[in-house]
Amino acid sequence: MKILFTKNIDPSVISKELGEHIAVDCVEVIKTNPLIVRSFDLKDHSLIFTSVNGINSFFKNGFKPNEDFTAKNYNKIYCVGEKTKRALRKNGFGTFKVLKNADTLSRFIIGHCQHENFLHFCGNLAISVLDQELPLQNIKYKKVTVYNTEEMNPMIPEKYHAAVFFSPSGVRSFAKKNSLENMKLFSIGETTSNELKKYTSEKIFTSEENNLISVFGLIKRFL
Repeated sequence: MKILFTKNIDPSVISKELGEHIAVDCVEVIKTNPLIVRSFDLKDHSLIFTSVNGINSFFKNGFKPNEDFTAKNYNKIYCVGEKTKRALRKNGFGTFKVLKNADTLSRFIIGHCQHENFLHFCGNLAISVLDQELPLQNIKYKKVTVYNTEEMNPMIPEKYHAAVFFSPSGVRSFAKKNSLENMKLFSIGETTSNELKKYTSEKIFTSEENNLISVFGLIKRFL
């Protein structure tokens, strides 16, 4: 049994979770580079983070949210996924709301946050559901690109029983030169699964939570 992970993950972690009887290859299909962005005043804005890379670049560029809820111009912080939430905490900040994916965040904002003014700190290939849906509801929303994602488009001649994907851009990068057919396909979340559906009719197994532990549990159940 051979599995391809489209991300570099410590082999000892994979072996511990899946067992040594499963052969695993890890291949990077995307790479990210932080951008230099001049920081500016965040007052009167709510902040959105959908990736750890977005958070890291945000703080490297000297942005400083105001989380003092008693202050007039404090910043509400919304994020997608527990991993993103933990990255915010490492930088000393909490979150107003954590949602499991961008679709859920979009629905929450439309339903509860019509009058807020949003800044989304993200990469150049960030998921488009927010900028597609929010402006249609007359919600003020702007992307601030703080890192670049490059699709590496590797050609992978090896055949695998299964492949694991971690982002829509990773799916696009892999699918450009490789087939998704005749493999079990595992995805870290609904947004990534929706991207996979554009390239294959194979069944896609989607983790309930946007983290590696949930992906491992899915593989153990269905592989």
